[in-house]
Amino acid sequence: MACLRAAGAIVLGKTNTPEFGAGANTRNAVYGATGNPFDPTRSAAGSSGGSAVALATGMVPLASGSDMGGSLRNPASFCGIVGFRPTPGLVATETNGLGWSPLAVRGPMARNVGDVALMLSAMVSDDARDPLATTVHGATVRRAGDFHPLPEIDLSRLRVAITPDFGFAPTEKIVRTAFADALTKFASVFARAEQTTPDCSGADEAFAVLRATSFLAAHEEKVHTRPQDVGPNVRANVEEGGRYSALDVARALTAQTALYRRWQQFFANVDIIISPAITISPRPWTELYPGEIDGVATKSYFHWLALAYAVTLPGHPAVCLPVGRDAAGLPFGLQIVGPRGGDAFVLGVAQALERLLAADPATARPVPDLARLRAAPPIAAMRGFIGFA
Repeated sequence: MACLRAAGAIVLGKTNTPEFGAGANTRNAVYGATGNPFDPTRSAAGSSGGSAVALATGMVPLASGSDMGGSLRNPASFCGIVGFRPTPGLVATETNGLGWSPLAVRGPMARNVGDVALMLSAMVSDDARDPLATTVHGATVRRAGDFHPLPEIDLSRLRVAITPDFGFAPTEKIVRTAFADALTKFASVFARAEQTTPDCSGADEAFAVLRATSFLAAHEEKVHTRPQDVGPNVRANVEEGGRYSALDVARALTAQTALYRRWQQFFANVDIIISPAITISPRPWTELYPGEIDGVATKSYFHWLALAYAVTLPGHPAVCLPVGRDAAGLPFGLQIVGPRGGDAFVLGVAQALERLLAADPATARPVPDLARLRAAPPIAAMRGFIGFA
């Protein structure tokens, strides 16, 4: 935030989030739930759900957030805006308790790719307080000009991997259909676009352990001294983290490293990966988290975020680009993933695709009907608005 202020940003305030970013459904016991701008009875996702709604409805032009399991990308997909997860260390932060972990990063959100790039250019910095913000003595590693204006990308030269699920994510049929329909609009512009995915073996188990241990480090004291003040998602993560042994953590870190190296081999033959941004179409916010997808039980309260954490684990940059609506009339987002450190490149690809798709109403960024929103019954009157019941 200091970098943004130094660049002249005017900070208007904070927006609503799930409790400590847990759960990817923006509802809590203090401010209540945030409804989707296309249907207030449905979820805005999270953790930056409030920011995504503020952007979609024109309250603000830019917003910042954090991303571990897709907290910038999930609400972008649900609300029809752009969210970007940078390569770890690009946006330096001194506030991560586990500073050597690449899971949690800071990044920008906006209504279009150009605005995301503009905001990113003000957020990047060489800051030795962040151990992942690699520095070279006497040299500037991160320059604002590298990210705005973005490089012009010739889509016809790209080798593209297409995957609806990274081989393991429980992707809902309506999302698979929307993804396949969107591909018919643009896949032919690439030099090569084929159905393939990096090997993500062990991703579920590694992310479960590493996520739980990060919550254990941040929230163990409050959960054990005043559990009545903490919601079920945070408690569940801390309790789970307490059950893991040092051997479990060592295995998770080893699996993450192996996954990372497989991704580097994969990117030797492709330029970008394109997938759906999130596994489901927006559901009612009264559902704390999806217990099933297409009738199959999810493994955990965050299993529905697998398309996001598949990318989090190897630490690659990824952008959610809004591409029309799904069969339910709700926003659909693509996830575009680039090589590690290729942040400007992946945003350049997204900007080129954005321009291409904007000409067709079926693939252009959807815009919420503000008059319909004003006329909708207030969700504050719905059961469960405050709290987690």
